[in-house]
Amino acid sequence: MSLFGLLWLAIIGTLSGIFAKFLYPHHKSMNWPETMLLGIGGSLFGGWIGRLLHIGDGSPGGLFTATIGALLLLYLYDRLLKGRRR
Repeated sequence: MSLFGLLWLAIIGTLSGIFAKFLYPHHKSMNWPETMLLGIGGSLFGGWIGRLLHIGDGSPGGLFTATIGALLLLYLYDRLLKGRRR
């Protein structure tokens, strides 16, 4: 991946992390690096799901796909923590 591709992934990751934290009803406070990592993880996860569903080429980078992926990651994170507390 080129330097521009990594920069684009960081920008899209940050924006999608912010959107996901705003849209998720039980979001916790996160600092900027955590928000960026959430969005980047959401972008990769969303690209993987898109590839499985044959939607798009499976590459990370779309803001909508990254936000959906970040929302799913937040949901899974909450479910794993709630399961561990029991």
